[in-house]
Amino acid sequence: MRDSRETFVNHAFVTGYPIKHSRSPLIHGYWLKQLGLPGSYRAHEVKPEEFAAFIASLKDGTSGFCGGNVTIPHKEVACRLVDQPDELSQELGAANTLWVQDGKVHATNTDGRGFVANLDERAAGWDRTSTAVILGAGGASRAIIQAVRDRGIKTIHVVNRTVERAQELADRFGPAVEAHPMGALKDVMTGAGLFINTTSLGMDGSEAPAIDFGVMASSAVVTDIVYVPLKTPILAQAEVQGFAIVDGLGMLLHQAVPGFELWFGCRPTVDADLRQLIIDDMDRH
Repeated sequence: MRDSRETFVNHAFVTGYPIKHSRSPLIHGYWLKQLGLPGSYRAHEVKPEEFAAFIASLKDGTSGFCGGNVTIPHKEVACRLVDQPDELSQELGAANTLWVQDGKVHATNTDGRGFVANLDERAAGWDRTSTAVILGAGGASRAIIQAVRDRGIKTIHVVNRTVERAQELADRFGPAVEAHPMGALKDVMTGAGLFINTTSLGMDGSEAPAIDFGVMASSAVVTDIVYVPLKTPILAQAEVQGFAIVDGLGMLLHQAVPGFELWFGCRPTVDADLRQLIIDDMDRH
């Protein structure tokens, strides 16, 4: 980590295809301004066929960037192309945070850290349960499964319409993870202390199936990685049924913290003003 007394100017990016709707520039721009740091963070669209060349430009220094974030569809490819992916990203097979150090491109994945930091902030004690239920087995569920497992949750039920995809994740992440078809949802929810939706159900006003959360432990927490709308149909159902809920916006905010610290040498804070800044932007679009 750099000495905070040094004066340096670094430029970071978020890349994907498309990328224009990313809120990452708002988040990092807020911190740069709040902390009075020189530097920049901007969206940099890269087509899939041009991504290998972009990584090469990071390695040889011609990109002008010290690092940045990677999002869809580049996360898996980034993990393969960088010089030194860490253990987290290697197990996931996907990276979302890159930085250049000593002429080499390093990679990690901060999605899981962002997820648990959000729960720590908004539902302290969520990890006292021994059983979690994760709905969905797509790419978004991987970092969640890894983070919940690494936090010490002993049994993680992954429920998915295609049970084979859930089984692939159970095989990847070990004996704590069990795969189930959708028909088993109520059974595995019974007595569980954490419910996580990693699917797109309820996103942008789409409908979500009715779920009976009443079979869960009375202290259970229900969370959703979707944050548009902020209170998804799944969260609304859980709240009406008397359960603590945590929206997905905090995951987006907290996953950005480690990268900012790597690029700009100062650890930022997720505060109410930043959260409101992003909510206001969501309301405008």
